[in-house]
Amino acid sequence: MSLIDELADLLGDDLLVDDDARRHRARDTWPRSEFDQWQGRLTLPMAVAAPSTTERLAETVRLCGTHRAPMIPRGGGSGCVGGVLSSPDSVVVSTERLSGLRSIDPVDALATFGAGTIGMDAESRVQHGGFTIGHWPQSIEVSSVGGWVATRASGQYSTAYGNIEDVVHAIEAVLADGTVYRSRPTPRASAGPDLRHLLLGSEGTLGIITEVTFGLRPLPEPGVRQAFHFEDMDAGLDTLRRVITPGWRPPVVRLYDAAESRRHFRDHVPRGRCMAIFLHEGPPGHAALEAAAVAELSRTGGGVPADPAAVDHWFEHRNTVPTWTEVFEQGLVADTIEVATGWRTLPRLYDAVTEAISRIPTVISATAHTSHAYRTGANLYFTFVARPTDTGEYQATYDACWAAAMDAAIDCGAGISHHHGIGRIRRQWLADELGEAGLTLLRSVKQALDPHNLMNPGVLLPD
Repeated sequence: MSLIDELADLLGDDLLVDDDARRHRARDTWPRSEFDQWQGRLTLPMAVAAPSTTERLAETVRLCGTHRAPMIPRGGGSGCVGGVLSSPDSVVVSTERLSGLRSIDPVDALATFGAGTIGMDAESRVQHGGFTIGHWPQSIEVSSVGGWVATRASGQYSTAYGNIEDVVHAIEAVLADGTVYRSRPTPRASAGPDLRHLLLGSEGTLGIITEVTFGLRPLPEPGVRQAFHFEDMDAGLDTLRRVITPGWRPPVVRLYDAAESRRHFRDHVPRGRCMAIFLHEGPPGHAALEAAAVAELSRTGGGVPADPAAVDHWFEHRNTVPTWTEVFEQGLVADTIEVATGWRTLPRLYDAVTEAISRIPTVISATAHTSHAYRTGANLYFTFVARPTDTGEYQATYDACWAAAMDAAIDCGAGISHHHGIGRIRRQWLADELGEAGLTLLRSVKQALDPHNLMNPGVLLPD
């Protein structure tokens, strides 16, 4: 009996084999995959399995394992580094029908969702009960909560509320042999290594997230928004350091270089200045107190107050981005690259990466902002745009920009990924990130859990 026949018997209408269904789920939003589809070169999987229960997903994994069929886990498909890319012999295992609220506990402040639940749906559901998850990625309207875990994601409010590893309370997942793993939902444990962290950031290579429990926060009182512009990135970064190091934690802390400031805040910032925006919120009285302290630190650091309407404008447009097809049709190649390092190195990292990308032929823009800040450092989120002379140069230009950015970041001692993950585009630099000992350890875990390399092959680990 063929794998497709066995899956059809198991899943019925939850097995999708028509061309449209397979095409829609064959990739994520990695620009390289989107370019291939734009050029008519997208490869489709043999089928899409979209089980509606954890038990059926586990049986799907066991069947695929018996037939040695590669499995491509997929949530909302919003990833942007090539974490989802099918092959003709693969089965895309979608969590889209493992969705919805499973339980909510207002006393323990917990909510459990199926892994395929779209982030905005999950957030809206807990807000009805007076809570927030506090995780606001730009992709919140299209990304799944299981995808947040699998990619080790960050949200726009991370400076106060933490990243996904800080808001996840418990995880359920199907491992490569079809075993169902469930972590114990306890506030903290000292019971050996935290096994949840094998799955956080594993990008579907060790298992498929099927259920996520979040620790919730009460909805805050209305926040305070403010903005300041600085002479340059160095001055702005130094001010952010002096805000964060003492313990102030505005949920949103963002500093844009001069080019991005002009692009996003044209009516609110003088040309050549770098704009910083802040959102302050929390329990009663907290926002006003923190806003006053941050305003004083910003002025001391050379910041000039800007119209708070600039922050309102950012909130209104923060998740609006063009599609990659729209970019391609303008004759452009573009992408974003996020890395992170300590406060001392951030100015050098900014210069090194923007200069390295700018040296690539046909690049017309290399800019950056910081969007996540910590006591020990921050990220930098770079955007590059190039205009190759013809479509035959698109992929080579794209790869050259990525290589320039990664090599420059590594030379500065920075981490190669802050929140988008490794996928396919970054995997050749993973040894630089983990070291040979770390890479060997990760390979050993992969071999132990997935000896036949069937779970998302080609992702995360270098060949």
